[in-house]
Amino acid sequence: MVYDIIRSFLIEFILNLMKKLIALFTFVCMFGLQQSVTAQNNSNVSEEQKESYLERHPIYDYNELQLSATDSIPDFESKEQQLKITGTIYKSDGVTPAEGIILYIEQADENGDFDLREKNDKRYAHHRGWVKTDANGRYTIYTFVPGNDRRYNQLSQLFPAIKEPSKPNYNLESFLFDTDPMLTKLCRKKIAKKGDPTRILKPIKKDGLLIVEKNIVLSSNTIASN
Repeated sequence: MVYDIIRSFLIEFILNLMKKLIALFTFVCMFGLQQSVTAQNNSNVSEEQKESYLERHPIYDYNELQLSATDSIPDFESKEQQLKITGTIYKSDGVTPAEGIILYIEQADENGDFDLREKNDKRYAHHRGWVKTDANGRYTIYTFVPGNDRRYNQLSQLFPAIKEPSKPNYNLESFLFDTDPMLTKLCRKKIAKKGDPTRILKPIKKDGLLIVEKNIVLSSNTIASN
């Protein structure tokens, strides 16, 4: 009789213990799975963000709080052919000054080579700068005249891009220089016929500084982004 009572007690105890162990095992498995999924999702988001950062246009590689209507390209003060580009950016009607427009410029150095550097696994041109137009649509960039890359018959060029509020960025035609010996008559004819002749800058030297006025009219083909 006593033996039966003890056996029944042991069986019930073992069954209860097994139920608790099963419940605990199930909880541990579910928790581990959830943590694994969460970690995987976080990893995917991180990779997506990294990919987006690496592929996006360098015009976005700025801190908006630091943008103003005036900027200087790195090494400007140490260059011989220092250049001041100033002008007004107009809306697509060509008349109304456009406020809050970001103008980005990147360029080669005086030897025609791009000084490429790396930050967060992303390569970028060291000689670059950003300006954001003021209430009158005005901007000023201090830079220098880049050299020619004669190995590839490259003209002396500045590469600008535009970012309007709530619209995607787009590149402008490169700015050229009237004194560039590689800018042949044939090139000038093609530009005058198909492109914008005002992209050929004609700086005037004043007090040791080359100065040029370059006005820009925004494209009417850009589509507002969400």
